[in-house]
Amino acid sequence: MSGFRPGLLPTLLVLAMLPVLVWLGFWQLERGEQKRDLLARQEARQQAAPLSPEQIESSAQPAFSRVHLQGRFDAEHSFLLDSRTRDGQVGVELLQPFHDELSDRWVMVNRGWIPWPDRRVPPAFDTPAQPLKLAAWIYVPPGKPFIFSHRTAEGWPRLINHVDIEAMWQQAGREGVIHELRLEPGPSAYRADWAITSMRPSQHLGYAVQWFAMAAALLALFIYFGVHQAREKHSDNDESNPCRP
Repeated sequence: MSGFRPGLLPTLLVLAMLPVLVWLGFWQLERGEQKRDLLARQEARQQAAPLSPEQIESSAQPAFSRVHLQGRFDAEHSFLLDSRTRDGQVGVELLQPFHDELSDRWVMVNRGWIPWPDRRVPPAFDTPAQPLKLAAWIYVPPGKPFIFSHRTAEGWPRLINHVDIEAMWQQAGREGVIHELRLEPGPSAYRADWAITSMRPSQHLGYAVQWFAMAAALLALFIYFGVHQAREKHSDNDESNPCRP
């Protein structure tokens, strides 16, 4: 093609980069669709009738289901999930065993985020001693967390770097439901503004548009460079052949 001479190196670069940029765009669209589905399921289960603790273990897909509880917290066995941030502040999330009197089951309730600005001083929290009625929802992590160390601290409250419900029940010397329950905002909760996803579907769409725009820009530059190179080559040939009409 005499009117298009991009050269070998630009062609190889475009062949390597263009499919990646397009794939990243479609990947972001797929992630956005997954987030929309996740939010829709969360909304539907939040509107459904709440489960009881004994129904949690028999549920095939318990994530986001609401749970009503009635009972007492175990103040002697508190877990502090380290390195949790809110608005740029470092803190912990407080998880405590809760005995549901109606079902006679133990559940692990996350009461929310507590600031911990000075690590020389233990984070301050209290545990209600009276019987409580609580509303919570089931949190199921999307995958296994990346864990730097499996070592756990001694003593109570116990500082942990990830949530392993089965291990936590063993440390507390109890048997309980194997899912984390996150407390809804209320008098017994600390900061319970739980984020369902780190990114909204609209953000994924925005990133997809950026990747597709970069792919289009790369292709446009490739075409422009190829045409420009062909014209320069043609001009050089004309200058080197003065007898050419």
